[in-house]
Amino acid sequence: MKGERAIPGGYQSPSDLPQVIPVFPLDGALLLPGGDLPLRIFEPRYLNLIDDVMAGDRMIGMVQTRAGGERARPNLAHVGCAGRITSFNETSDGTYLITLTGVCRFEAGEELAVKTPYRQVRTSFAPFFGDLADEEVDPDEFDRKRFAAALKKYLNRRELDIDWDTAETAPLESLVTSLAMGLPFEPLEKQALLECPTLVERVDALTTLLEIDALDDGDDAGHSMQ
Repeated sequence: MKGERAIPGGYQSPSDLPQVIPVFPLDGALLLPGGDLPLRIFEPRYLNLIDDVMAGDRMIGMVQTRAGGERARPNLAHVGCAGRITSFNETSDGTYLITLTGVCRFEAGEELAVKTPYRQVRTSFAPFFGDLADEEVDPDEFDRKRFAAALKKYLNRRELDIDWDTAETAPLESLVTSLAMGLPFEPLEKQALLECPTLVERVDALTTLLEIDALDDGDDAGHSMQ
């Protein structure tokens, strides 16, 4: 099963991508390659970030945080996803409304000592070079019935709905990316989905999360993947 995914910016190999990238730490916000993430930017430091990248390659690294560090400067997760600004609008009050389209995941390395109000890190895209190409999936590796059953139970329990006609005809990568980014999973769960090495492993992890939620008879708080 193969999707048709255009890479924004025309990047074809890890060497095409920046070695240093400004990062936007935001827990609970997941960006995956090929996915579109709308963001409302209003903090001065991140308005500054957008101004700077719009004058350059339009690339931003979306990362979550991890335990440790200072409250105003938390530690960054080891893996993030670089996105390119593919839509930009400014409101009358100076707020920016942007859409980031995921390009490639990266390992966050050394954080640079910079004078900019936003943070910047060295990147390694090489471990995720597969993000820059469509991934073919053998239908035998994907249990569609299990996935569909888990998704239906999850949506019914949460009183959510999707366009099933679109879901049944969408390329697997597009469907999984949309659900992983859009469903209300916990930050650790979203990080686990981000770090799945392959699409098949992400489908399996997503299916497991959906099944775990369906077994929860208590409140709506999600379960963290260990």
